[in-house]
Amino acid sequence: MSRIGKRPITVPAKVQVTINGAKIVVKGPKGELFRSLPPNISVAQEGEILSVNRRDETRQSRQLHGLCRTLVANMVEGVSQGFQRRLEIQGVGYRAALQGRNLVLNMGYSHQVQIVPPDGIQFAVEGNTNVIVTGYDKEIVGNTAAQIRAVRPPEPYKGKGIRYSGEAVRRKAGKTGKGKK
Repeated sequence: MSRIGKRPITVPAKVQVTINGAKIVVKGPKGELFRSLPPNISVAQEGEILSVNRRDETRQSRQLHGLCRTLVANMVEGVSQGFQRRLEIQGVGYRAALQGRNLVLNMGYSHQVQIVPPDGIQFAVEGNTNVIVTGYDKEIVGNTAAQIRAVRPPEPYKGKGIRYSGEAVRRKAGKTGKGKK
């Protein structure tokens, strides 16, 4: 049995879960998410507890059991609390700003880079160098943060660029000075 797949999911009081065959719909104060699960995975609700089960013991069912449980748990957590991803900008002259809902990045290019948030995503900027991406769908929050980071990934010599908060960037030594003859 999958260690992750057999763990129950606790549904908060403000969240409503609807199971219709292989389709699961989760509604909460932050929004609404739905997902179609594979046919060999089933979800059962008993009061405030959701349990994800597999219908057979095939290899594919065992592989998908923990994944589907995590996806459903992320849906429940997202519509009740939401997710956020923090990014740090390092480098002289590199900064971020908000223009309406859009994020505008000055990253040393000849033009500003403008990022339009997808539905359900909000940007926040703290002190020109910290960007916070928030939303209720963990997948979209992560993808949007990855798109922002891809504008100028951290380079290995000085570490300039956009990085996730807490990300360790491997640094290289660079060139050495002129050696003795």
